[in-house]
Amino acid sequence: MFQITAVGTVANALLIGLKFLAGTLGNSAAMIADAVHSLSDFVTDLVVLFFVRIAGKPKDHNHAYGHGKFELMATSIIALVLLLVGTMLMINGGRMIYEYYVEGKPIAVPGQIALWMAVVSILIKEILFHVTLRVAHQVKSGSVEANAWYHRSDAYSSIATLIGIGGAIILGPQWTVLEPMAAIVVSFFIIRVGTSLLRPALNGLVEASLPENIRRDIVDLIRTTPGVQNVCNLHTRDLGNCWAIECDIQVGAELTVLQAHKISDQIEFALRDKYGSDTHIMIHIEPYIQKK
Repeated sequence: MFQITAVGTVANALLIGLKFLAGTLGNSAAMIADAVHSLSDFVTDLVVLFFVRIAGKPKDHNHAYGHGKFELMATSIIALVLLLVGTMLMINGGRMIYEYYVEGKPIAVPGQIALWMAVVSILIKEILFHVTLRVAHQVKSGSVEANAWYHRSDAYSSIATLIGIGGAIILGPQWTVLEPMAAIVVSFFIIRVGTSLLRPALNGLVEASLPENIRRDIVDLIRTTPGVQNVCNLHTRDLGNCWAIECDIQVGAELTVLQAHKISDQIEFALRDKYGSDTHIMIHIEPYIQKK
């Protein structure tokens, strides 16, 4: 997890310098804007490197539930940066289009160095996206997955840059406005990714319950455990790198403490087998008394 983020950080650092150089030499405003996007990607890599290290720490005396909330904080920061970058790209693209059509301000034809830099950026970012996403799924890390989607958003940005630069070079000066138009289209994708990442991260930070379908699956799993007569008072929340599940179960009043405890152990084993070994589980046992 740490290694793939470090690789992404190095790759982003190289891309930032190369994009700024290609944008300057190739006279491409779109490539320079793409470099700014890569710069924000570099910042999010640093955020992930910092927070993931903390989130991976074991439970201690002062953090009985672990440090997983730092993972949600990292995801929230990445999502907010995505929203900010997407909004900035949209505003900048709109400004360039306004100046082109209303004020008659020309947009310079970019050089081919900017075109080839866009191609290189797309290839590198797509590779980073797929590798990082695979690692995120393996370690079940929301912040690493958020960073993977940031790589994808950077690839989208470079695709827009490629379309704009390629269109301007092939079609001539009258089509240089394609650069900012393409940037605006991509900004919508970036904002959408940011929104989709921010909502669940904020839900976890404010102790929102897990989604209804997951809660329903938890209840079904507990209820089908032999010896369980009823399950109630289910409380769930996202701890960042694991979940917390707390509930009351009702078992036969004639059972001994040992027998009831074995039923509770069965439930804990089944829940951890399905939702991860780090799942925090608290089960309160009550006697089931048949209503007459």
